[in-house]
Amino acid sequence: MLIWRALRRGAALWNVGQILLFLPLTLSTQNRPAFLALSLLLTVQSFIHCSLLLVTNGWFALSFLQVPVHPFLLLLCLNLFSAKDSHPYLNMAVSWWGKILGWSSPAFFIFEALSSLIVVQSLGRYGRRLIDRDESWQIGLLIASAAAYVTAAWWIVTSYPWTATTPLSSTLLGVAVSSFVFLSLIGFTLRRTNIIESSGMALFLAYNVWLCADTSNLHLNEWPAFTTTYVPLLDNVLPHLQTVVSFFTTAIPKPTLIALFYRLTILHFAARILPTIGDDYWDNEGGVDGGWNDRPSSQLTSVILTYRQTIFTTVYSHLLLLDHSQQVWWRWASVIFTLVMWGLELAVSPEDDDLD
Repeated sequence: MLIWRALRRGAALWNVGQILLFLPLTLSTQNRPAFLALSLLLTVQSFIHCSLLLVTNGWFALSFLQVPVHPFLLLLCLNLFSAKDSHPYLNMAVSWWGKILGWSSPAFFIFEALSSLIVVQSLGRYGRRLIDRDESWQIGLLIASAAAYVTAAWWIVTSYPWTATTPLSSTLLGVAVSSFVFLSLIGFTLRRTNIIESSGMALFLAYNVWLCADTSNLHLNEWPAFTTTYVPLLDNVLPHLQTVVSFFTTAIPKPTLIALFYRLTILHFAARILPTIGDDYWDNEGGVDGGWNDRPSSQLTSVILTYRQTIFTTVYSHLLLLDHSQQVWWRWASVIFTLVMWGLELAVSPEDDDLD
């Protein structure tokens, strides 16, 4: 049983690695329609795969069966767009998929902002409960919060020269930092937040400021120039593998990978936290059959975790599709939206002593 579990985990990681590699490979070596076609096929395939996992109650063979599917879809897209003229219906489907990914930008950034706020507030409540149980946690949490403040401040200061490149971006940065400081002070005064939650918000702000930095001069987001000359696999395996490793480490934008990891991780933790919000009130309700698992938030968590591969493919495609200028403005919108939601939460929440 342990061997099968290890093989299943290995197959799942191999499938994730294929998606991480194939999408930017298609975007850099082919064109935008080929990338959108592969993204659409991978999304449909992952949706079918996750649905089969849900129906078959996680049949172990499905992870192995989809291993050869991703290379097949890659070769299919390369062949479909190798000719000058592709099928009109294919072009229409690819065009609509690109529009859907573009229209979904607000939803992706809103989900990321709300998930970040949920996780940060959950950490604040969990830290307060630790202190209530044992006051020895207080010193450690104070040190950790102070380290988070210092890290966030250093992150913002070092990112400032590349973030505040225009008067508008400088203004947005000043507004965001000032709003964070005032909201923290108001929350401390009204006893509706704590330093753990505030330091978490500081890290969230610093992270988004760093992603708004213009790194074009640092060549961090540029795709390498690929040509038709490469080392054949049969003639020399090692240089071919070195070429693949070099592509994986240099071609995929590092901020994109970090943003992908952060968005998926924060969404995963937020989905885990959602069923626990207001659990005491739910448990006291009469006439509820099935208990905790029948809560709407628990059902939402089940859906998110079941279709996480589909979410991963869609989020990754969306991040690769956006250029830096588009991501900057959506990042600022996400920061402002998160601060507004945090301010509303501070306005309606009870004082710290009244919280459980």
